[in-house]
This record gives sequence, C-alpha cells and structure tokens, in this order.
Amino acid sequence: MADHGITLRELDERPVTDLNGVGEAGARSLAAVEVRSVLDLLGYYPRRYLDRSREATVDQLALGEEGMVLVRVEAVASRRTRNGRSLVEVRVADDTGGLRLTFFNQPWRLKQLTEGREAVVFGKVDSFRGDLQMTNPVVDLVGDRTGRIVAVYPQSETAGIQSWHVDGFVGEALRRVGKVRGLSDPVPVGVLDRYRMVGRSDAYRSIHRPESMQEMVEARRRLVFDELLRIQLALVQRKRDLERTSVGIVHDTATTILMEKFRAGLGFPFTDAQDRVVAQILEDLARPAPMHRLLQGDVGSGKTVVAVSALLAAVQGGYQGALMAPTAVLAEQHHLGVAEMLDGITVDDPDTLLEQRPLKVELLTNRTTTTERRRIGTELVAGGIDVLIGTHALIQEGVRFRSLGMVVVDEQHRFGVEQRAALREKNDDGTVPDVLVMTATPIPRTAAMTVYGDLDVSVLDEMPPGRNPIATSWHEDDSDVWPVIRDEVEAGRQAYVVCPLIEESENLEVRSAEEAFTSLSDGELTGLRVGLLHGRVGRSEKEKTMRLFRSGDLDVLVATTVIEVGVDVPNATVMVVLDAARFGIAQLHQLRGRVGRGEHASRCLLVGKAPTPESEERLRALVRTTDGFELAEVDLDLRGEGTIMGERQKGRNDLRLASLRRDREWVEAAREEALHLVGSGGGLADHPELADEVTLFLGEDESGYLLKS
Repeated sequence: MADHGITLRELDERPVTDLNGVGEAGARSLAAVEVRSVLDLLGYYPRRYLDRSREATVDQLALGEEGMVLVRVEAVASRRTRNGRSLVEVRVADDTGGLRLTFFNQPWRLKQLTEGREAVVFGKVDSFRGDLQMTNPVVDLVGDRTGRIVAVYPQSETAGIQSWHVDGFVGEALRRVGKVRGLSDPVPVGVLDRYRMVGRSDAYRSIHRPESMQEMVEARRRLVFDELLRIQLALVQRKRDLERTSVGIVHDTATTILMEKFRAGLGFPFTDAQDRVVAQILEDLARPAPMHRLLQGDVGSGKTVVAVSALLAAVQGGYQGALMAPTAVLAEQHHLGVAEMLDGITVDDPDTLLEQRPLKVELLTNRTTTTERRRIGTELVAGGIDVLIGTHALIQEGVRFRSLGMVVVDEQHRFGVEQRAALREKNDDGTVPDVLVMTATPIPRTAAMTVYGDLDVSVLDEMPPGRNPIATSWHEDDSDVWPVIRDEVEAGRQAYVVCPLIEESENLEVRSAEEAFTSLSDGELTGLRVGLLHGRVGRSEKEKTMRLFRSGDLDVLVATTVIEVGVDVPNATVMVVLDAARFGIAQLHQLRGRVGRGEHASRCLLVGKAPTPESEERLRALVRTTDGFELAEVDLDLRGEGTIMGERQKGRNDLRLASLRRDREWVEAAREEALHLVGSGGGLADHPELADEVTLFLGEDESGYLLKS
C-alpha cells in the first residue's frame, strides 16, 4: 500500500515558482530546458558527479591527457587575436597549483567565470610557456557546495542555466518535500524488499545529494526500476485488455490437411525452430482471444514458410488471410513467392461442380488497375479469394473481406497500434482477426520486451540446412574487390554493387549508383553486363532490369538499398557495399542476406574507410559474425536505445535514467512484476496511484487500459 506522502501527481501540479528563489526569470530559464513543475525539476538528473574525496588536483594533471579538476577563478581577461577572433584567458588554481584556461570565440566566458567563483573544468592538458593549459574546456559552475559528492547538472548557455543554479533549486525542492511529509511510494513493499530497493524519498534525495557514490548507485537503481515498471505496466495491461475485450476467432487446428500438403510440396523439411513456432501459432489460433504475436527471424531463417502455414490454418477453416508488406515492390515479391508455393493446392468449395477449387492468391497494391481492383473487391466479399497480398492499403476503407481470419504483417516496425485497431472493423460479426507480425531485423530481447511488450514473441533461431554461410571481409580501398566479381562471373555467378546515394554529391564523399555504374562499366568491370537500379528508375525499367538479372542476362547489378529486402536471386554470390561505414548494422546485415541464397559459397565485401571508432566497430562486428541477434546487441550497445524506442513512447519521460543497454536485468524484473501486479486482466484497481503515475508519465493513451477493471 502507498503511504500518505506527497504523490508525483501533486508535484507535477506545483509550478517551480512555488519554490523560494525561483522567480520569473528563473522559471523562464528552466522552461527552456522543459522544467516547469517541481516533478520536472526532481527529474532533471545530474549528468555526472564530482567526488571531492577522490578528485584530481592540478598537480596531478598529466600533459597530453584529459583531466577534471575543481578550481577557483583568480583572474580573467579578454582580447582580440590578430585575425579578429575573441580570446578569453582565465587563471584558475586549487591548493596544489595553477592552470590557464583559453577560450576562443566564447566572449560570454568573461561574465561566467568571475573572480572568486568555483568551477569544475574538464579538458585535454597541454603546455604553454611552461604553464599547464586547457583550450576550450568543458566548464561546470558548482557554486559553493560543500559535501563530499557534488552533483553536476546539464547546463544550457542559451537558457542561462548553470549547474549551481539547478543545484540550489533542487536543494530547495528536496527541503520542502522532506519538511512536509516525504514522497508517497506506491510500489508495494514486497517488491521493494525482493530487490532490496531504497524508498522513493531516499532515492530522489540520494540521486541529487548522495553522501557516497554507492548511495547514488542505489538511488539510480530504484528510479530506473520505476521508469521501466511504468512502461511494462502499460504494455502488460494493454495486452491483457486486448485479450479480455476482443472477440477472436476460435480456429479448428485439429485438421491440418492444407498445411501438410504445403509442407509435402516444399521439397525440404522444416527446422526444429520452424516446427516450434508453428506449434505456438496453432496454440494461439485455438484460443478465443485474438493472437498478437511477433515473429523474429534472421535473414534466411524461413519466416515466409511459417507465415504461409499460419495463413493456411485460417483458410482450412473457411476464413481468408491477408499478407501486408511495407512497399509495393516487397508485396509483389511476396505474391510471386507465395503463389508459387501454393500452386496446386485446392480448397473445399461446395459451390463448384467438384466441390473443390484451386486455392486463390491475389495481389492488391497502388499499381493495381481500377478494373482489377473492382474484380478483386467482388471476389473478396464473395469468398473467392483465399489469400490477399498487398501493402497496408489492405486494411484501409473500401477493402471488404467475407471473413478475415489471419493477418501477417511483414516488417513490424512499420505497423503501429492504429493499423492493428483498424483490423477490428474488418469483420461484420465483430470478431478480430489473428495477427502475426514478422521482422528480419532482430531486436535484442530486452528491447523487444520494452518496445513490443504487448505482443507475444517467437524466435526463429536456426537456419534451414543448405544455407551457405557468407564470408564477410572489410577492404579500406576497392582495388582487390573487382577481381573477385570478375572471377565469380567467369564461374557463371552474379554480383551486386550497392552505393549509398543516387547522384553525386559534392559535400558527401560517396560513390553514387549512377557514377559507380558509369565508371565500373567503362573501367574495372568493362566487358561485363552491368545493370542499374535505384528509386528514381521508372517502374517498367526497374521490372525489366530485375527480370534480366533474375534470368542471368545481367552479370552485375549496381543499386541503392532498394534491394535491401525481398530480392531473391540464388545465383548471386557476391555483395559489394561501397562506403559501407555510412550504413547501419541492421541495413548491412540485410544487404548481406541478398547473397548466400543458392548452393554456391558467397561473399560480402565491405568497402571504404571507417571515419569513427563506432563505424569501425560496426564493420568489425559484421566481419566477425553473421548472427543477426548478436549484431542487434552490438547495435544496441553502439547506438543506444533511442533508435529502437522510436516513436513508440509518446510520453514525457522517455527513459531519462534507464538504459536498455546497462539495465537489461531491470527490464526483465519490471516485466515480471508488471505481470504480477496487473494479474489476469483486472487492471490496477488495487494500485490506483501506480496507475495514475503511468498516465502521468506515458500520457492519457495508456490510462484507459490501466484503470479498467
């Protein structure tokens, strides 16, 4: 049970101007960094801490290395250099020695660093006329804080916010909260005891005013858990609510004749992973609640045959299936593949002479003619079409199914909550189709738990037999790349060359597809049949080029990332990526997956220098492993979670302290506790303050789910 302290909602309703010392000017400055309420202020966490018991002193600074010291200003002067730049020179010192700070083009330092003021300076140490010097160091004003640990806050020169200003305001907020009745703590005592968590009042005090670094670590642990718990409560409740309020279709999964025919015609056995995932899907389909399942599988792990199996399970019971792809090109690719896989399979139809007809697969995209669209619409309502493949237009207004039972969505990150909600309107009887969303961009486990926590997750973690491993190498220049292509073409194979941009750009040193096509055709690949493909090539020309490449009438395809997904040419054995450092890990892994699809050994050659340590680590990771899940973890470590969270969290608190990288264990703990607190769907009726906090931090969208009982 929560105690009777001040709630976070109450703190959010108190403007910062309620605090002593925060006048109108201070409030304006704080508003510029999105701090308007006392809650915002307590959530404006320090960016680092200075441990005065262990701090470096000026006499310990080493030439050529970065250092951080707490100093007082002794003298400050400014002048103009010969070329007209402003130069501010500041003499600072501590009890062990002096240091000279030099600031170019920062005239405002004259007012900031006044004589007698204390500051933490951080920068590279060099020597000037025998004195130690830092040029353009980072400066944090910390005021006259005593105490062993000094919190250093994010500063903003444009807003006029200094660390010592924030420190004073926070101190006043903590004093006022403590003086009244402390903070209310709605997280159950049993949960706090289980993880040995400090109380909320102590956590907020110690994150801002720790007595020791260990105390700060304990405070952060608790506040991180609170952030992650709020997200998980929202996701778990949304999932429970969908299960409880949506009327699903109970499929008869005992009869699997169509699936067995399909498998028999494939010519290869399912992997154990595919069998396991199909079993999970069939279990879901037999339940009265609609399925919401995410299928993660690496490039080439066989997601499509699992998706087709799911569609057939629905068709078996007389329902229709839909497969949605993010682009028309990918929808067309799926249509070709699925129609070929299902060729020769028949379904029961009492309206025909033999009471059977061929299973019908159709394609609907923005390229479908009006006449074709009308025909498809009529057949769809009559039930003559079993599987419809297309873009997200399939679930828009005007497309009516007789009885939609199963929807497969390819590349889930382009399919949001709104689209899923649109499925509710598809069936006249109010039933909600089952949904399988699949992605070839593996997401680390904890990130999937956070970003797609309202879906059940299945993983294809095994490659079908016969998939050739792809040897990957990194080449700083391209001189030894072109002979590889020539050798492969001579052996009867084909190759891709991928470039980052369509046209030459003066300010980006990259080889564009058009420039590469011209120079390679006339140079390194002269005599070979080279084609060009990019987003601005017209539809008919694009189709002609792909047809020539598929049939083997082109040796090399120079392209942009339009071939990232969906292009399947088993005879292509070489993938060359120019300026590879400009691509992300997931994109390079997808591109690499375009080769190795046939019986021959394949290679991926990453070309170009790595301008940053991060880009070098990216390229080395791709050379080291072809495991998409391992690469996803590397990507998370290198890029952080911002790119993964995307637009999913629209709330005000976008994980201010918690990190999906560093706090993996707390994501799992928060998930477990959220499942327990929400229970089987009764909502957070027993924990109204926790429910209110989710609404407060994640927005009104979530409140409807959380307060339902």
